[in-house]
Amino acid sequence: MGLIGELLLLPAAPARGSLWVLRQVVDEAERQYYDPATIQGELGRLAEQFEAGEMDEDEFDRREDELLDRLEISQNREQGQ
Repeated sequence: MGLIGELLLLPAAPARGSLWVLRQVVDEAERQYYDPATIQGELGRLAEQFEAGEMDEDEFDRREDELLDRLEISQNREQGQ
């Protein structure tokens, strides 16, 4: 981009910087959310809570299904890269 283009876009620099930071935060949040190790840990904690009687079987099944879906998405994302 030429000098004139840079000068015209200069007022938008703070917004572009904010968007970049926001993109980085979202990317990191998604990375952590779909991290297989994190999901496995959550599955372990879920099983512990169920065994301790902190939730009924329906709640356990629902939350386990959610975690297994996340794990499947995580594996598909890794294969797609």
